[in-house]
Amino acid sequence: MNAVVEAGVKKRLGGLPAVAEILRRLDVAGIVDGLCPARTDCQLTHGQVVEVLIANRLTSPMPLQRVHEWAAAWAAEEVFGTEAELLNDDRLARALDAIAPRLDEISGTVSATAIGEFGIDVAKIHWDMTSMSVFGAYPVHEQDPAFPQIKHGHPKDRRFDLKQVQAGLGVAGDGGIPVFSKVFDGGAAEVSQVVDTMKALKQIAGPRRFLMVADSKLVSWANVTALVESGVDFTAPLPAAKVADGFYAGLDLAAAQVVDYVPDRAANLAPDARDVYRVAEDTVTIGGPRKKDTPVTLRRVLVHCTGNAAGQHQARTKRLAKATAELDKLAAGAGGRFYNTAEKIAARAGVIAKTRRVAKVLHTAIGTHPDTGKPVFTWSFDTEALAVEAAADGWYSLVTPLPTPGDPDTRTAGQVLIDYKGQSGVERRYGDFKGPLAVTPIFVQKNSRVAALIQVICLALLVFCLIERQVRQALGGDGKMTGLYPDARRVAPTARMIMYHLSTLDLHIGNILDPPTVLFAQGIHVHLLELLGIEVIQPRWTEP
Repeated sequence: MNAVVEAGVKKRLGGLPAVAEILRRLDVAGIVDGLCPARTDCQLTHGQVVEVLIANRLTSPMPLQRVHEWAAAWAAEEVFGTEAELLNDDRLARALDAIAPRLDEISGTVSATAIGEFGIDVAKIHWDMTSMSVFGAYPVHEQDPAFPQIKHGHPKDRRFDLKQVQAGLGVAGDGGIPVFSKVFDGGAAEVSQVVDTMKALKQIAGPRRFLMVADSKLVSWANVTALVESGVDFTAPLPAAKVADGFYAGLDLAAAQVVDYVPDRAANLAPDARDVYRVAEDTVTIGGPRKKDTPVTLRRVLVHCTGNAAGQHQARTKRLAKATAELDKLAAGAGGRFYNTAEKIAARAGVIAKTRRVAKVLHTAIGTHPDTGKPVFTWSFDTEALAVEAAADGWYSLVTPLPTPGDPDTRTAGQVLIDYKGQSGVERRYGDFKGPLAVTPIFVQKNSRVAALIQVICLALLVFCLIERQVRQALGGDGKMTGLYPDARRVAPTARMIMYHLSTLDLHIGNILDPPTVLFAQGIHVHLLELLGIEVIQPRWTEP
């Protein structure tokens, strides 16, 4: 075998066969070429370039440069039929320019194809937005106003020194597949994107009834009014600002119903070590910003989690301990060199109260020492206020439309909680978005190309997630397998782990009479390709 390999050329194959098979079933190249046809004299179509960019993101993500070097080292030509030297920076830029005006149409058509081809259930879609920092100045006057603007906003990575652009994902509860994606301005407020997103998701779902699950930014009067009027079911946490002080402390935990729900992360824990979830319910009315606005009454599901309660108790204990130490130090230093006036003491006490978040439970007093005439500082915590805070530990609220009388599909309070808990799926996809696909940092000159590149990466995320779903479905049962970890544990394969194992696959390329040969180094290679439905004896992607 070694002599044969040395006589030919060996290229990295990795997960390219899996990527190519999913792209073929999605017809990405055909959809892109249909919406963005290239000139007849072009050696590569825009669809071919987009497919190669997706494959690059999934196998060797790096800033958008030297893609032709990657294609030469990997079996891109053998799998996709694209010559490496044609994938220069200018060709990539022209492809991004071509697809930029049609991003929504490309995304929508590919998503519809994915839903039909892979049978994705879109009865429940989770929605969220995230930000990506962009390096460079990007002056306003140099940006194309027809595309999302790169500007300062509220970055999730806390890089306030950098401008950003945002992306939104609608992730189906079935397998965590991102069936909707859209690029937004860097300064776009998430709360103002809900209605347009709802309309787009409703179009994707078609005549089917679907549930939209989102975070607390969904809950505004304008948003919930539009959702209720459109007949769209939704579930989202009620912002703390819309809950009256002391409300949770007055709830009766014993009257709440225990929910039969175990998070995946706790599946292997003993029953007595797992968090316990309880629910109760009532209604809440959300008013509009103007007196003439008609208030909206929603169903409110009150949730208590023992894990959240323990975490909040621990956090408060730490805050109080730090505040105590700092307040005692201030009391000891009152009247001294640094705190020789009441104003300085009050200012320092205010900083401690704000920093340690104890303002609602802190009592302070500043007096004068009868003998020295210097200021004296005393303080104490309000035990009753602390008891109210402790009684509220573990509680939060979810809101959803009021049930229609006689509707057989009305969800119980426990089902509403379980629906919301699936929101972690979209968070995991954002982890994939910024992890294995390496969406940041972005080095692209025009804001239109930035938007196009992010949409390409969203398509790559769709392929990434479909690979995971296909393997799990092929496994059947609990969707778990061995061979992914050295200790032979049975786990549900993730796309990241699948691509990691496939990354060591190589392709031996001989002469014209010697067809390409896949060099299998491990048995897991064959098993994964079989689960993906890819022929290993006569691969479809090497046929002429």
